[in-house]
Amino acid sequence: MEKKSCYMCQKESLSKNEIGLTKKLLNKDSKGFFCLDCLAEYLEVDTEFLLAKVEEFKEQGCIFF
Repeated sequence: MEKKSCYMCQKESLSKNEIGLTKKLLNKDSKGFFCLDCLAEYLEVDTEFLLAKVEEFKEQGCIFF
């Protein structure tokens, strides 16, 4: 599997949650991904909000996580 890096800061080896959040919140077919911090900045929310959304999406059985 190819390593994915953050579209904004170039952080390497993004987690499954970071990749899943980008797909779920921005574009399911996305080829560029955001790390948690950059996604929070882009969406103008805090990282705690995004982490809570990850858990919520997992509980719903979302395929991206």
